[in-house]
Amino acid sequence: MEISSDAFMNNQAIPRQYTCDGSDSSPNLDFNGVPTGTKSLVLIVDDPDAPGGTFDHWILFNIPPQTTGISPGGSAGTVGKNSFGNIAYGGPCPPDREHRYFFKLYALDAELALQTGTSKKAVEEAMQGHILEQAVLMGTYDRPR
Repeated sequence: MEISSDAFMNNQAIPRQYTCDGSDSSPNLDFNGVPTGTKSLVLIVDDPDAPGGTFDHWILFNIPPQTTGISPGGSAGTVGKNSFGNIAYGGPCPPDREHRYFFKLYALDAELALQTGTSKKAVEEAMQGHILEQAVLMGTYDRPR
């Protein structure tokens, strides 16, 4: 399974327009090779380099397995609550230096019995024992100073 974007390549800089310094809208994402038997997809975008610990930027779950991607500024499935306290995408906005942003896609053998606004921790707990495959796209961002 793969996750990619034509907005940025793996291990490359995320364009400003997808950050708090731009329009703060999500980049396009493409999903390929979703395994047979997948009942739902989960997308988690987080920043492990945040000063206070991992910062969650976007939580999507119960994405239909036939979904082949998400268009720029789009969404899919059910949206969880990010570390900004919002039920939406929150773009990169590092306070101190260049950070890494991980776009993690999971294929699950079940749908998650969770509601809109669920935390990443609750989504990750519900995913345990249901992950068929996962893929990661990592981008970086450093704010202009």
